[in-house]
Amino acid sequence: MIALCIVFLLFLLINTPIAFVIGGAGIAWFVASGRSLDVLAQYVITQTQSIAFLAVPFFIFAGNLMNRTGITRNLINFSRLLTRRMVGGIAQVSVLLSTLMGGVSGSAVADASMEARILGPEMIKRGYTKGYAGGVICLTSLITATIPPSLGLILYGFIGGVSIGKLFVAGIIPGLLMMAVLMFTVHVTSKKRGFDLPAPNAKRPTWKEIRHELRKSVWALIFPLILIIGIRFGLFTPTEAGAFAVVYAIIVGAFVYKELTWKAFFAALKDSFIDNGGIILIIAMSGIFGKALTVVDAPGQLAGFLFGLTSNASVLMVLIILLLVVTGMFIDSNVNIMLLTPLFLPVLQQMGVDPVHFGICMMTIVTMGCMTPPVGTALYTVCDILDCPVEVYFKETMPFYAAVILLVIALIFLPGVVMWLPNLLYA
Repeated sequence: MIALCIVFLLFLLINTPIAFVIGGAGIAWFVASGRSLDVLAQYVITQTQSIAFLAVPFFIFAGNLMNRTGITRNLINFSRLLTRRMVGGIAQVSVLLSTLMGGVSGSAVADASMEARILGPEMIKRGYTKGYAGGVICLTSLITATIPPSLGLILYGFIGGVSIGKLFVAGIIPGLLMMAVLMFTVHVTSKKRGFDLPAPNAKRPTWKEIRHELRKSVWALIFPLILIIGIRFGLFTPTEAGAFAVVYAIIVGAFVYKELTWKAFFAALKDSFIDNGGIILIIAMSGIFGKALTVVDAPGQLAGFLFGLTSNASVLMVLIILLLVVTGMFIDSNVNIMLLTPLFLPVLQQMGVDPVHFGICMMTIVTMGCMTPPVGTALYTVCDILDCPVEVYFKETMPFYAAVILLVIALIFLPGVVMWLPNLLYA
């Protein structure tokens, strides 16, 4: 196991693409241990042979389609209206928009890059520093990790054998709580620094205005509800829900908003090919690495070590979450899901932890790795768009990191908050 970890870290340090880091480390272990290499292709192929995994490409394509229609623009207008009298108005728009977009894109990186292009320049014009603007945009996109249809929850359910329908339902309340916590953090930090204070004559949004904007945004807002209801009552499986999402996006974009042109369709298709290619390659290569971990009995060794630390499940979850904060800084979030879920989940299940509860907490922190240096994909995307130095971004984002970590720790000790909805709907 030590040799496997050394090769893994070596490839990581020389900046090898992450798919080849995990695949190369696995192959190196097989070579060093003198085992047959004939079965490696089988491990690669087997890892991708899952009906449940088909949901990922579908949801990625649906999210790219929706981002190229009028859905995003209408959600922005709706968010602006609701936050008109709030301290840190345009930053609050980012929080609310990420919550609404969570039911559309399912991807934190996609949400962050979209908001950086649309809201970032306006935030800077209104007096926000580049670091603060980037921090708000990045960390608020984290809400998409829990609001269905989160791609991370689909991967976690696929790897851990956990009900994706339950995960979708369980993510709603934590997602809304994260929205509230981040809006409070924006309020406190913006007020302290004098960012974007509301005009004295700013009017409260009227019900007439809310109804008007709500009608234009309703097609995006009801989408996650349709998915949850459909999966819960057996109208379609998670995979079929992904296919439905694509059809839904095409119909809404082409016939409701009438903004989905052939050019936009093919652009969304191209983006989806690129996104899916990267994810599938990582998943395929993880088959070799995962087999090596199984042969050296890494889950058993880790279980023995963790049981030796504490017998309290909640304390153990906190320790795992803090470890995920660190690993998320160096390893891609998808890789963390695929490598660490089979290690941690069996141990916690032995201690009585519900896999749905752990999945929501784990996915929030693992996805936060996209927003932390030195390898955060969302971080570098946003900083590049806003022309912001990473060290400035990191310093300005600390209050938001702290808010998210404290919320997740609270959810660990309050499992009823996470499990109330799934227990209600899946009783």
